[in-house]
Amino acid sequence: MEESSTQQKLYGTTIVSVRKGDTVVIAGDGQVTMGAHVIKSSAKKVRRIGINDDIIVGFAGATADAFTLLERLEANLEKYSNQLMRACVELVKDYRTDKYLRKLESMMLVADCQHSFTITGVGDVLEPEDGIMSIGSGSTFALAAARALALHTNFDAVQIAVESLKIASELCIYTNNKFVIESIKV
Repeated sequence: MEESSTQQKLYGTTIVSVRKGDTVVIAGDGQVTMGAHVIKSSAKKVRRIGINDDIIVGFAGATADAFTLLERLEANLEKYSNQLMRACVELVKDYRTDKYLRKLESMMLVADCQHSFTITGVGDVLEPEDGIMSIGSGSTFALAAARALALHTNFDAVQIAVESLKIASELCIYTNNKFVIESIKV
């Protein structure tokens, strides 16, 4: 059964995170799509949260679902004194046990000065081995580009994130070149 245009969810983005040297970056494009249509080209899907805006989060997937997960993460950060790892673990516990949350179609990248995590759409928390991770429609392009740039250039974390998103935006029709970039010195 096909969804009508009023029932379609809003999707589309590429989010990449790079941890290199004394910096961690999360960057994302601004495109939001509904089906094959661009609804917005300058959405802000990367933001700062936490007690002192010391945590960066980027989200991909269905927009309303992403905001639901973001609100839950923020509540957990308040509840657990801004401890990112604990807040993420508690979020995925909720994700796995709450019937409503299990139906959400969204993923997030989160990072603070110590940790970087992917919160998957199936209720897992994953930490990258190499400090690089990506989600969204162009994630495989961005991830491959970021890993290659990290290994074969002297680029810093911000340069790697931007260049990998540029490459993803050239290959993925759901990713554009209007980037939001947030970084933290670690």
